[in-house]
Amino acid sequence: MSGKITIALDAMGGDNAPAEICKGASEACREYEDIEIILTGDTERIKSCLSPHPRIHIEQADEVIDPDEHPANAIRKKKDSSLRVAMEMVRRGDAQGCISAGSTGAIVAGGVLVVGRIEGIDRPALGIPVPSTSNVSFMLDVGATVRCKPENLLQFALMGSVYSRKILGVGNPEVKLLSNGSEDIKGDDTVLAARELMEKKDSLNFKGYIEGNEVFFGKADVIVCDGFNGNIALKLGEGLIQGLKSMLTDEVRKSFMAKAGMLLLAPVVKKLLSRFNYEKYGGTPLLGVKGAVLKAHGRSKSPAIVSAISAARKFIAEDGTAQINREI
Repeated sequence: MSGKITIALDAMGGDNAPAEICKGASEACREYEDIEIILTGDTERIKSCLSPHPRIHIEQADEVIDPDEHPANAIRKKKDSSLRVAMEMVRRGDAQGCISAGSTGAIVAGGVLVVGRIEGIDRPALGIPVPSTSNVSFMLDVGATVRCKPENLLQFALMGSVYSRKILGVGNPEVKLLSNGSEDIKGDDTVLAARELMEKKDSLNFKGYIEGNEVFFGKADVIVCDGFNGNIALKLGEGLIQGLKSMLTDEVRKSFMAKAGMLLLAPVVKKLLSRFNYEKYGGTPLLGVKGAVLKAHGRSKSPAIVSAISAARKFIAEDGTAQINREI
């Protein structure tokens, strides 16, 4: 794809909106000369946080979707919300993608109800890069579709394989299905049936099961699961990192020798923890909808917004939606 890439950015979504969203938009435009950004939300509040830029525009939206609102109802009723206005721009073709750090449920609902699903995709999936000891795995779904049929998991595998190949640059992604053991007999009825479907799909480089204790060891390029188990695995990993950081800090405070040792180890620890920094990996793509729809972390500050814009830009430039459509 050549020419300008237009991205609609929900300026009112997230804990640090609109200031950090606006700051991220400005930084992204300085970094990428081929993008235009349309900030949706309260014009006056956005202007108070934004330095004028010829490639940043504002689209007024009078409403905001709160995280505790029912996602589908909020998308249907709040037609002038900053999130829905951004998604309507994608649906009309005024923007090729949209990003929000707001409600995950509302982003998923809007992706389905406003942007629309790709033909042949029954349910969308949220995918996220998972850092590991050797490479970055791509895991989906992590919260869009809680209850899945075997066919949904097959579609997730196909979409994840395309994303890993085209966006993450993996030549022939190895796909594995998250289960409670590595033996063929493991898994519930849905997982067992999904395994059979994936084994028959010639376009998939399917390699069987992966267990929970292998997720962070790079044992697969694409990890497939339903949104319930994927979200638990994701939150467990985030909590474990935060817990280890807290315990390490407590232990260092207890003795002078520990503090001295930590000074020597600090560069290594910092480098290790940076692997798990969500700001580095950008947004979580909602795959299966007709456009680049990305969910940024709710606590996103400007670096995370820049990373999300970078991820959306690459997905659009690689024509990721069309790639998935062809695969399906």
